Amino acid sequence: MSANPLPKPEADPAATAAGEEPLYFPGEHPLLFGWLHRAIDAGSDRGVVLCKPFGYESICGHRILTAFAKMTASAGLPTLRFDYRGSGDSAELDERVDQIEAWCEDILTAVDELRRRTGVQRVCLLGFRLGALLATLAARRCSAVDSLLLIAPVVSGRRYVGEMRTVVASSQLYLSPAIGASADAATDQGSMEVAGHRLSARTISALSRVNLADEAVPQVSRLLILDRNDVPAARTWLKSLSERGPAVEYAALPGFGQMLMVAPHLSRVPHEMFAAAQDWLRRFPAQQRSGSPTEKSGYTEVSPANPQTSSPSLAAGVPGANPPWRERAVRFGTDRMLFGIVTEPGSGEARRAVVLLNAGADVHVAFGRLYVTLARRWAALGFVVLRMDLAGLGDSGTRPGRADNDVFPAAALDDVRMALDFLCERYGLRDVTVGGLCAAAYHALRAAAAGIAVNGILLVNPQNFYWQQGTQITEPQPADVLRDWDAHRERWSSAAAWKKFLSGKVSLARVKQVLQVVSHRMRIAAEPPLREVARYLRLPVPQDLGRELQEIAKRGVQIVFVFGRDEPGIELLRLHAGSVVRRLGNRCRVHIIDTADHNFTYSGPRSLLEDVLTGALLTPR
Repeated sequence: MSANPLPKPEADPAATAAGEEPLYFPGEHPLLFGWLHRAIDAGSDRGVVLCKPFGYESICGHRILTAFAKMTASAGLPTLRFDYRGSGDSAELDERVDQIEAWCEDILTAVDELRRRTGVQRVCLLGFRLGALLATLAARRCSAVDSLLLIAPVVSGRRYVGEMRTVVASSQLYLSPAIGASADAATDQGSMEVAGHRLSARTISALSRVNLADEAVPQVSRLLILDRNDVPAARTWLKSLSERGPAVEYAALPGFGQMLMVAPHLSRVPHEMFAAAQDWLRRFPAQQRSGSPTEKSGYTEVSPANPQTSSPSLAAGVPGANPPWRERAVRFGTDRMLFGIVTEPGSGEARRAVVLLNAGADVHVAFGRLYVTLARRWAALGFVVLRMDLAGLGDSGTRPGRADNDVFPAAALDDVRMALDFLCERYGLRDVTVGGLCAAAYHALRAAAAGIAVNGILLVNPQNFYWQQGTQITEPQPADVLRDWDAHRERWSSAAAWKKFLSGKVSLARVKQVLQVVSHRMRIAAEPPLREVARYLRLPVPQDLGRELQEIAKRGVQIVFVFGRDEPGIELLRLHAGSVVRRLGNRCRVHIIDTADHNFTYSGPRSLLEDVLTGALLTPR
């Protein structure tokens, strides 16, 4: 991929004033996207570059890694967190290359960028998991890196590859044969897809040869390892470091699992690791800066006094030709609280727009960068696409008195309205389609049902159509009941299960759980006939999805559902909407992709989804 210099994206004076600035770099041909967290006390000559973990761990821990970046900035160290090529909001990367080498180069580019923008002379690399391994390798190639802070580091590349293979194998245990076939097809000539992210054959080969215990020790003055206490993989590396290397501090602490190993809405700050890192950073000897930021052509620093300039936007194309798309980071809404990435056509005037909302608590790139791929494809076709974070999610701010990582925030519809207002004011666009995966589908449907002026809704694998505020996301939901019902029905149809039950070998808690599933299922099954009668008699009933879909379609809104074959949302749609979907015909289309799991984890079904959604957008209304 190459990139061309483009018009500057709008600046974010509010974010800059608060010390956080989204940016693209390097120079006039940017390939990387990141956030610069400026230090509250800018007296130190040291800064921090945050090196993210690989793949879905990065999405799971996004808010936690951001908290670490804010902490290092508050400790007086300007901090740059960024996305490697082929990840997050950065440019694409040829999947056949050695990603380990490419990502080490990206770290060195980030080090240069931090030094150029802030004037710091020395840099500490803060790495998580695979990012810690990359940070260690990169530090050996950069004299400006004088310290390392490594959290749950991957020490043995071979062992890490083995872990990834285990993740892939375990994720396939409960897949249907059709989905399992798509998972098998995702492995091609030695490459591997892990939770929607690919490791190339060259990467796996290179990674399998890396063992930090056998590598030359980086020439850094200080090194802190905060190992996970459940599987302290770095303990064996510690001995060789102590014998050959710098001043090393080590601690095996709890909290790793809740930081990177759970879904984003369940992630928690590992307080002991956080406090240990903070204490270590504050014990750095103070040293004043010896210079000012170095200026290079192609950059203009953002400041509140000069809000019309910023770093270049990200573009794709062939040098000398009009690129098919370009991207810019934007803040909008009340107090510019909401954040998003806008992908625009590289040339020509757009007439339609798409808004993609958070899939659960995933950041605005979505699982496997699904939204990034869609946005860039659609922008090349002439659409303006806004990938946004709802308030409290991703890189958006949090409303006062509200919690972070709320998948179903009470004010989500206000955020959708502000997104539509932004697209109208900034681009003059009123023809807008809203949608996305899972919770995004829920919010898009609720927006259309509330009469918000959308022209289409793309609903991918919704798992509920109604949400009661105050409900905990960990509580059983209708989709869970339907999914569990099939499992319980199969299990309790066996003689062995009844024998175990009658012999008293089933706990009361388990019996209670089964009874709850049965009672929920009976209630869900009883509602559709009553709704059909009420619709026939034109009687209003609460939570009548069929009537809502009729009203939405009557306003000319295009409705598109896409499901994986085994999704409980298919049955939920039938139960809630009854015969309405069939009667609406082309105004409400339902597509089922046999090989897809809930997140469209594998590239084959993900490509089919992209084709279906693209076809829906291009279909004349």
